Amino acid sequence: MRYADLHQRSITDPNGFWMEQAQAIDWVTPPSKALFDEHAPLYEWFSDGMVNACWNALDRHIEAGNGDRIAVIHDSPVTNSITKLTYTEMRDRVAALAGALAAKGVTKGDRVIIYMPMVPEALMAMLACGRLGAIHSVVFGGFAAHELAVRINDAQPKCIIAGSCGIEPGRVVAYKPLLDGAISEATHKPDFTVILQRDALHADLVAGRDHDWAEFVRDAKPADCVPVEGNHPAYVLYTSGTTGQPKGVIRATGGHLVALQWTMKNIYDVDPGEVFWAASDVGWVVGHSYICYAPLIAGNTTIVFEGKPVGTPDAGTFWRVISEHKVKSFFTAPTAFRAVKREDPTGAFVGKYDLSCLKTVYLAGERADPDTIVWAQDQLKVPVVDHWWQTETGWPMAANPMGVEALPIKLGSPAVAMPGYDIHVLDEGGHPVSAGTLGAIAVKLPLPPGTLPTLWNAEARFRKSYLEQFPGYYATGDAGYMDEDGYVYIMARTDDVINVAGHRLSTGAMEEVLASHPDVAECAVIGVADDLKGQLPLGFLCLNKGATQTPENVVKDCIKLVRDQIGPVAAFKLAVVVDRLPKTRSGKILRATMAQIADSKPFKMPATIDDPIILDEIATGLKSLGYAKG
Repeated sequence: MRYADLHQRSITDPNGFWMEQAQAIDWVTPPSKALFDEHAPLYEWFSDGMVNACWNALDRHIEAGNGDRIAVIHDSPVTNSITKLTYTEMRDRVAALAGALAAKGVTKGDRVIIYMPMVPEALMAMLACGRLGAIHSVVFGGFAAHELAVRINDAQPKCIIAGSCGIEPGRVVAYKPLLDGAISEATHKPDFTVILQRDALHADLVAGRDHDWAEFVRDAKPADCVPVEGNHPAYVLYTSGTTGQPKGVIRATGGHLVALQWTMKNIYDVDPGEVFWAASDVGWVVGHSYICYAPLIAGNTTIVFEGKPVGTPDAGTFWRVISEHKVKSFFTAPTAFRAVKREDPTGAFVGKYDLSCLKTVYLAGERADPDTIVWAQDQLKVPVVDHWWQTETGWPMAANPMGVEALPIKLGSPAVAMPGYDIHVLDEGGHPVSAGTLGAIAVKLPLPPGTLPTLWNAEARFRKSYLEQFPGYYATGDAGYMDEDGYVYIMARTDDVINVAGHRLSTGAMEEVLASHPDVAECAVIGVADDLKGQLPLGFLCLNKGATQTPENVVKDCIKLVRDQIGPVAAFKLAVVVDRLPKTRSGKILRATMAQIADSKPFKMPATIDDPIILDEIATGLKSLGYAKG
């Protein structure tokens, strides 16, 4: 079947198309229909079906006689260990954890925050929540106590499951002090915590509140799967908001299962029993969809990798893992390949491993620059496929459907719209633009199954953030264009969220932190181009008159503030003190213009600028940091 025909049917007959795809999932009670549009522009899928995510990820494969198949491979160069767990072993350990949680009162609808390193127990915690119908919210282990506290207050978890530490090359990161600090700061207090004690660092436990994982599950009665409605949230995942307050993206269970099941064969071209590796983290949406859920739902082997693309121990780590575990499809971020390329530009390490098992590489998380794709194709001799999606969508909006029809690869494009995504490029008035014309990328409603139905406890914010700008459409917040063949090209964000090594981070959140410094009167943060990470944040600081500290010390303080309150993931290392910020007459800071100057790109003098001379002062400050060379 031609992919174009399949996509067209998903748009013209969404009910028929998605009810067919839903047959690949085990339902306790099948849904009566796919699309529930009674409350448009709020849409739901499979709402009246009853289903369980954990059953579909684990139990059903055991029932089908595949319990001895490897479900999870934990490959940890930082602990020099490899662990393999079968579907039966995973099911038994998940059922025990779920039983222990249930014995402590966790039931359907309760929230559980998971704050874990890259270990199999992170997946067990997610699936144990799914087994009970509890709603998990995974917080990336690198986030600071304040950011964790914000999420505790919003999700109001009954329980927090955490690791004692994360392990980085050359250092151990203690999680428990961060967790204790977050609980202390948060107004909402969890009933209890479960701590996975790792050999590298044992955490001190608070009597009566904290439970050692091993003891917690030791005598637990295994829990059965609890059926939930198709529209019941499987999880809440927080993503950066432009206000600095994170947005809780909801993933409804039924659509999540159906969409992810479809993607594993049709996009990633893997069959049950084959090995799939997404080199990401469980704290991000890629880790949710393509480390935990999708590979297990489809009966694949998934790899949980605890390491880095370089330095654990060298730039050949990716190739070792692929060769050793017979990975067929590999998914990573362009920034990871840039790090490898920087260390090994000629690909000397590639030749040391047998990569004949590898058929396709997939890139996502940020725009894949053509240079990186060409380098990877030259080294690996396989198709390198860019694809585009967001935390909000949960699975690709645009991709190359390799398992249906391998379309020609066009450098710079993540290819074409996936089923149910009716992608348009609009001008500021919401009118479609012609092929090749830059505009705002929007998706005609309804979005397909597996995408966000709304935000956690924030329907008004959901409407404002995504639906109001272009009525009848979902505003992606990305700008780009489409060519005559329907290929999508993503060029930039349309808001002030920047992309650091594939992680979307809010400049607004960083500005809030910088502004908290007693000597900072005003500030702005922009993203500047970086060869390795794609973008880095750069702060401009205007000091109060009579500031108590030198500019150099204020910069040092501010860098530490961002690290403490947002975390090392922000990679905030660049800041400069300036006299004033360029603004429009209405007071809007000209961040885009500042970024163009920093990246030595030509820019048009904004007609509404208050004082053009300020741009010269900004350029001088940027040059002191090695930017604005043009």
